[in-house]
Amino acid sequence: MNLEYCLAQLTSNAAAIEQMVAGLDSESAHWKPSVEDWSVVEVMCHLADEEREDFRSRFQFLMSGASGDPPPNDSEKNVTERRCNERDLASSLADYLNERKQSLDYLRRLTNIPFDKKTIWSWGRTISVGDMLVSWVAHDVLHLRQLTELKWGYQMQQFAPYDPGYAGDW
Repeated sequence: MNLEYCLAQLTSNAAAIEQMVAGLDSESAHWKPSVEDWSVVEVMCHLADEEREDFRSRFQFLMSGASGDPPPNDSEKNVTERRCNERDLASSLADYLNERKQSLDYLRRLTNIPFDKKTIWSWGRTISVGDMLVSWVAHDVLHLRQLTELKWGYQMQQFAPYDPGYAGDW
């Protein structure tokens, strides 16, 4: 496992996420393609929550060697129950960036990380410390894709009736 690579990715992914949402107005930040889909603000709220309550927390849990399951986290439910779409983009982004900074500071302090150390959670998931770290990096990329799709969808709505097909296939 190349920890420095993962740290660099977590750093650059946070910068890419910040750039994806920088300058969005309130309408586009809260726009949802459908009732079931998330808005940009909801994605940002989710990313902050996941940083705080999932990836960093569960990574620390795995590193501690504690037995049993990690603290529960229902990220889908949290977005709705915490009324994330009622928040503003700037504070949601700042919350995420602050949580990511705390995560990076924590990870940079670690030495001799047992990447192959595994645990089995009660729901049947076998996961190693290394699995959790690479999942953390991959999670960013999944949401970069989601933010790109939200931007595309909102722009297509704004561009109508004009056709951006000359730009290439989506």
